[in-house]
Amino acid sequence: MKLGVSTYSYWHFKPERVPIEHVIEEAARLELDGVEILHQQMASEANPYLQKLKRLAFVHGLDLYALSIHQGFVSPDEATRQKNINHTIHCIRLAHELGIPSIRLNSGRWGTVPSFDELMKTEGQEPALPGHTENEAFEWVIAAIENCLPDAEKYGVVLGLENHWGLTCTPEGVNRIVSAIDSDWLKVTMDCGNFLSNPYQKLEQIADEAVLVHAKTYYGGGEWYTLDLDYAKIGNILKDTGFQGYVSIEFEGKADAHIGVPQSVVMLRSAL
Repeated sequence: MKLGVSTYSYWHFKPERVPIEHVIEEAARLELDGVEILHQQMASEANPYLQKLKRLAFVHGLDLYALSIHQGFVSPDEATRQKNINHTIHCIRLAHELGIPSIRLNSGRWGTVPSFDELMKTEGQEPALPGHTENEAFEWVIAAIENCLPDAEKYGVVLGLENHWGLTCTPEGVNRIVSAIDSDWLKVTMDCGNFLSNPYQKLEQIADEAVLVHAKTYYGGGEWYTLDLDYAKIGNILKDTGFQGYVSIEFEGKADAHIGVPQSVVMLRSAL
């Protein structure tokens, strides 16, 4: 297994963005193996900027191994779903330009629980929109991802469906989508901090398909919630499946990232 860090660890959607260049330099200083880029954190999509990031990572001896994007396919409106398909395909091509072999993918959610705090009380689950069913939503997501797969294969970018909120807040939801599509280009981004109860039992159910692991840490207390995760136990789950990919730190604590990320590195190196 390799250890990297997401640029998200240094920027939790505050008004002033932390430059990705700074995160690359910090990752090199911490002697990590690579960096995951949060798409919303990028300063530009212009080619000179993309090649600058690629070059900076290379000269620091780092991989750019994942692009974490935001999209969702849970909508009864076909035009909205198509807009998100187009965005996903655009990001696949963006990842290719950056030399990145994977993107983090979401299923999306209904949006019927607008408050994030309330959503956390239901562990990410929410009721369907009136007049629609969860089965419909799974059909929309599966069809949308299938529309993205030709570009994923063409550009060599694996889609890693994350256990996130909405349809994929349970292992059964994740596996329903991945098994229905059954493609080498759709796998799982296993987020260790997104199952709020019985995490180890649930992580075991999706670990076989994982190509990327998000290791959430919460030094200083979590920005939104805090979990006490046993990464030695998670490491054993990954070893049992033969996982050899990237464990990507997503520091989500209130402590300064320049303190919390190094602490996360020490802890994960010891645990894994």
